[in-house]
Amino acid sequence: MPCNFLDLCQYETNKLVRIKSFRLGSLKWTLNGVILMFICIMMVWNKEYQEYDLVVSSVTTKVKGAALTQVPGIGEMLWDVVDYSGTSQGKNSFFVVTNVVVTKQQKQGKCLEGPPYGKLCHTDKDCEKGHWDQHSHGVQTGACLKYDVTRKTCEVVAWCPVENKKKPPRPALLSSAENFTVLIKNNIRFPAFGFIRRNILPEMTEKYLKTCTFNRRTDPLCPIFRLGDIVQEAKEKFSEMAVEGGVIGIQIMWNCNLDRLFHRCLPTYSFRRLDEKESNRTLYPGLSLRFAKYYRQNGVEERMLFKAYGIRFDVMVFGKAGKFSIIQLIIYIGSTLSYYALTTIFIDWLITTSCYTKESKQDYSEKKFESVRDRKQDLLCVSFVDEDHVRVVKRPNKKRLQQAKPISCHARQDGMVSMRALACVVQTPSVCSPGMELRERPGPECPDWCVCGHCAPCPATQEQLCCRQSRGPCITTSTLFPRLVLSRPVLESALLYRKPLLDLPKEDPTRPLRHCAYHLYVDWRFGGAQGDACPVIPSCCVRHIRAHYPRQDGPYSGLQLTKRPPIHSDPESQL
Repeated sequence: MPCNFLDLCQYETNKLVRIKSFRLGSLKWTLNGVILMFICIMMVWNKEYQEYDLVVSSVTTKVKGAALTQVPGIGEMLWDVVDYSGTSQGKNSFFVVTNVVVTKQQKQGKCLEGPPYGKLCHTDKDCEKGHWDQHSHGVQTGACLKYDVTRKTCEVVAWCPVENKKKPPRPALLSSAENFTVLIKNNIRFPAFGFIRRNILPEMTEKYLKTCTFNRRTDPLCPIFRLGDIVQEAKEKFSEMAVEGGVIGIQIMWNCNLDRLFHRCLPTYSFRRLDEKESNRTLYPGLSLRFAKYYRQNGVEERMLFKAYGIRFDVMVFGKAGKFSIIQLIIYIGSTLSYYALTTIFIDWLITTSCYTKESKQDYSEKKFESVRDRKQDLLCVSFVDEDHVRVVKRPNKKRLQQAKPISCHARQDGMVSMRALACVVQTPSVCSPGMELRERPGPECPDWCVCGHCAPCPATQEQLCCRQSRGPCITTSTLFPRLVLSRPVLESALLYRKPLLDLPKEDPTRPLRHCAYHLYVDWRFGGAQGDACPVIPSCCVRHIRAHYPRQDGPYSGLQLTKRPPIHSDPESQL
């Protein structure tokens, strides 16, 4: 099919149905009001009218405090900030030693390692010279020497004596570190708005910073924190955590509103433990590191090895800033307009349920929805005299049309042509036709599907239709049938009404009258159009019409479905 670009210059719109109902109108505006209130509340609560930017930050820390400890084998030892913190300063984090294991007077030489660090051996062949593994403290010399009464281990070149103690002492040697303090300086920036700030606020004086300590209730903005308070805010005990160490997260959250009327940009602090604290649930609990202090003794370099356990504090900064933007407001309003469709969906569902009467439901459905079926599916329209509605059925292939089950049922409406014809019927004398007497039971020539006693045999299944569903008088015995459908003056009046200058053809003068009789019956019994369904006239009615106005030039064509005329047009299919 050729493409017509003029088809693009078209506009389609939806079909609307207006229902005049106080209940539905009140429900509609109530639901729309609730939706509008919800949209406004969410817009104000979530600040959907703002444009946002994420924070860019830098963090520096300064730890202060001193502790005097009694180290086994060494004696009293003073720890200041250089000793417990200066060895492990990382980006956005700081480390505080809380417990130590000391190995003193180490010097380079050859010595033996005890299990599990040293390799067990029997001869020198079991030791490989120059070999090292991840469990060893040094490099093997290739010699296998006696370690104790029952075991031999490989000799290594290392700092001797090697470290042997595995578990840290309890309680922690530096448990007093909980009284140390840390100053956290956090500088932030929101590039999209050119806004810069830090957690040391402009109104904070030097005197205030020398005396303040963070407290969530009394002083939540102070940038100086006591380590014991930090661990307590993370719901941990400092004395227990200090033995093996761990990791604590300090979260700084910046949620800034940069609008002039509601300007606010202050930090909020929260704390949590980040590592696994249970020793029985992990192979390597806590946190530890090693460092050494070197000195010379009698011209020989020696060192004191410290295995330090401690707490690492990671400072993590999150945040965003918002500022009013007309573009964001328009986008939010546009995205929320779809919520109003919920009102239509709910009311449509309410109408189509049992909350409303069956008549209202069917009437609304007919006005709201227009059914379109596949053209390959032939639909027929059937009207029985003992029913008040019109049936729409599928074209039967094997079953008779009399036995076809309806797809849908519709109320029958009076046609305008029948109303005009009735005006002629009132002034037209009764017309009697031979063979129109009433038969209560089918005669021997009637088919088995006939229940009125006036139908003629039909070879096609789609033509095997009676005027009734149950036993009773035939519609052709009605006094109105011959006067409305068969009366020649009525038919001629109807023909002249549509074509005032019509002349009946001389070769077949009954053809227009027969067509008009079909038309009047369809308009009488079917009323308004039922979509694409083709109306079918009962066999008894077709028999009487053909008897009064027979075809002179050959047999009748029967029901043809190649064309589907609407109900209020000429039924050319049953000529």
